Amino acid sequence: MARNTDPVCKMCRREQMKLYLKAERCFSPKCPIDRDALPPGMHGARRGKQSEYGIRLREKQKLKRFYGILEAQFRRYYTLATRSPENTGEQLLSILERRLDNVIHRLGFASCRGSARQMVGHGHILVNGRKCDIPSMLIKPGDVVKVKTNERSLKLARESLQRNLVRVPDFLEVTNNGDQPEGRMSRLPNRQDVDERIIEIREQLIIEIATR
Repeated sequence: MARNTDPVCKMCRREQMKLYLKAERCFSPKCPIDRDALPPGMHGARRGKQSEYGIRLREKQKLKRFYGILEAQFRRYYTLATRSPENTGEQLLSILERRLDNVIHRLGFASCRGSARQMVGHGHILVNGRKCDIPSMLIKPGDVVKVKTNERSLKLARESLQRNLVRVPDFLEVTNNGDQPEGRMSRLPNRQDVDERIIEIREQLIIEIATR
């Protein structure tokens, strides 16, 4: 299972915006963006004007880093989005919101998408009553996502829920089945359901560079 192991704060500095990759640290004074940190590299303070291609590339990189996906995965999701008769950019965002690791995070069971990816990979999550260890699995309306009943799994979810760093979107429902945190996707996400922390992403520019 491939993943990006670059320093996550360096990614935020490169994009010059918060990507919320480190949970509570992103809300603390330690966040480099709050301290006006320069882009990484010896010439970070002297970066010139971006080209039209560079502007579109940066938008694509923001999206990939925010959701924790690599180029091959992005291409697969883009191809899937182009098959829909709806707006391709909005469909791409909808697909990314349906990823299991993203759903776990937005339900509040994990404080960031990296933690959610780890929870899924370590087998702490059940989808429709069956263990799933594939973070990229696309959840469908009606699917029920639960945390396993063993103490380690429940502890991880409860700690995240107590921090209350995440607002649950309208397309997801959270229920408590006894002491077992549980969530359900009620409908497909749309453009308004995209994480409000990245709502300003310009998906049209991403589509323009993806079609090249």
